[in-house]
Amino acid sequence: MGKKFELTDKFIINVFGIKLFQIKCTKSFKYAQKGDLGGYVEKEGNLDQENDAWVSGNAQVSGDARVSGNAWVSGNAQVSGNARVYGNAWVSGDARVYGNAWVSGNAQVSGDAWVSGNARVSGNARVYGNAWVSGDARVYGNAWVSGNAQVSGDAWVSGNARVSGDANIKNNNEHCGFDGFGSCNRHTHAYLTKEKKVEITCGCFRGSIEEFEKKVEETHSGTIYEKQYKAIINVIKIKFGLTD
Repeated sequence: MGKKFELTDKFIINVFGIKLFQIKCTKSFKYAQKGDLGGYVEKEGNLDQENDAWVSGNAQVSGDARVSGNAWVSGNAQVSGNARVYGNAWVSGDARVYGNAWVSGNAQVSGDAWVSGNARVSGNARVYGNAWVSGDARVYGNAWVSGNAQVSGDAWVSGNARVSGDANIKNNNEHCGFDGFGSCNRHTHAYLTKEKKVEITCGCFRGSIEEFEKKVEETHSGTIYEKQYKAIINVIKIKFGLTD
């Protein structure tokens, strides 16, 4: 088979004082052509010599972290500690994946997002913006975590969930979702923010329960959809203890 990359003499010193070497492609494959320079790794074991995994741009992989399968780490992304990035996962932008975190499947972690602890991001999940996923949290399915959202503890966010803004979900008591309602059969998600307020996302809407109720009345007045959403609002109020 032969190796697909080698370490060059060019190196940088990362914030922990560790020397990382720029890699060079030695045989063409999916993400690189022979002779292309890639990103930086501490050692050969940080990147799979088989398959199509690649590290490009100014991206850095260090510690016992490993990028494998068809995964791609690019931009200024940093993967460190015991982290694993594999499958068809992409880590890009200024994202950080560290600790014992795993990013797999078709998941994408981008922007200034951080994934750490024992967190798992998989499936078609997207974690971006300034979002943090940490602890034993799981983000999977078609879930999107964005904005300044924090998902931690043992929370599981999945399905078509959209968690954003100042969401602060530490367990599954702090969020809930509803699939297949409204005129477009959208997903509606409710979660607690850092201020312990309940926020709702639905399609391109994000706001408080009161704002959501008003929007429903404006958009769906007198229809079956108004009844559906009013019932959802009531269930959300019960879930978060907001009923009399």
